[in-house]
Amino acid sequence: MSTPLRIAVVGSGIGVEHIKGFQELPELFEVKALCDVNLERAAPVAEKYGIGKLARSLDEVCRLPEIDVIDLCTPPAFHFAQIDSAVKAGKHVICEKPLVGSLAAVDSVARLAEGTDRRIMPIFQYRFGHGLQKLKYLIEQNLTGEAFVFNVDVAWWRDGEYYRNPWRGKRATELGGALLSQAIHAVDMVLYILGPAKSVFGRASTRVNMIEVEDCVAMALEMRDGSLGTISVTLGSLAEISRHRFTFRNLTAESNTEPYANSCDPWAFSFNARGNEKQVKDALEQFTPAPERYAGQFSRFYQALRDETDLPVTIADARAALEIVAATYHSSERNEPVTLPIGPGHPKYETL
Repeated sequence: MSTPLRIAVVGSGIGVEHIKGFQELPELFEVKALCDVNLERAAPVAEKYGIGKLARSLDEVCRLPEIDVIDLCTPPAFHFAQIDSAVKAGKHVICEKPLVGSLAAVDSVARLAEGTDRRIMPIFQYRFGHGLQKLKYLIEQNLTGEAFVFNVDVAWWRDGEYYRNPWRGKRATELGGALLSQAIHAVDMVLYILGPAKSVFGRASTRVNMIEVEDCVAMALEMRDGSLGTISVTLGSLAEISRHRFTFRNLTAESNTEPYANSCDPWAFSFNARGNEKQVKDALEQFTPAPERYAGQFSRFYQALRDETDLPVTIADARAALEIVAATYHSSERNEPVTLPIGPGHPKYETL
């Protein structure tokens, strides 16, 4: 594969950020079409970014022979049907978070992927910030030692104006609230670094806005590696921050607090003076940065298709994050810890 992949972006809201990411990599991607039910909103976007084709429906996009990849930037309730249509039209698929609205639906997407040579990639672009990537590199070099604890804060602000968008804040269309729609990135970052969770105990409530879904969450997790951690989430913080802090035997890694870029540099690394400090510092000097955020995920997507290797974010990754969400909701409703994994027969398997 030596020519750029031809992209159709569906949705001109967050889709604009995807377009920017693709256009950072002109040798790998060409955005050929933009689809939106509101062409008045989409037309200025297409003009600004030099996109030649405007479409009003996904069906129209699926019929375009010149499109290789359909990138879904649409409300969550539409994702499953749109993924199904795009794959059956012979297109690769990229899909914004949350991939779908239940673990049963994720498993259906996985079966769909197994039955085709088309690839389906969920979006978790925060993984590819240079700060988080440095920590991942140290883990892969077996330099951190075992993990002890982690602490995560997602403190953002969403007011009534945000929820005037008719699909936001409604269970039928957004499917969940602060944990599913915003903090799922923070959850994925934990899973990316530490691997799967063993159990979850959580509380979810609605305190900031008059909406149908949660906007405040507190949760405690035990990971399969034995490490313990907490994640707190609110959409009622006037001072917006995001923070991840991981404590290992040989080092502690702490992110910056930029609310929407905390996986990027700078990260602070503190070392165990009696441990392998020089070895860790030497490894950090050898770290080679790659593209970040959307461009970082898209460039790795291109490489995976070219080399026929694993995608940088998989359906299994999307399932793992969604499982934490489902477990937190169940724990909050039942006032009990939830042991993972969640499979068929569990009350939160078919619906969140």
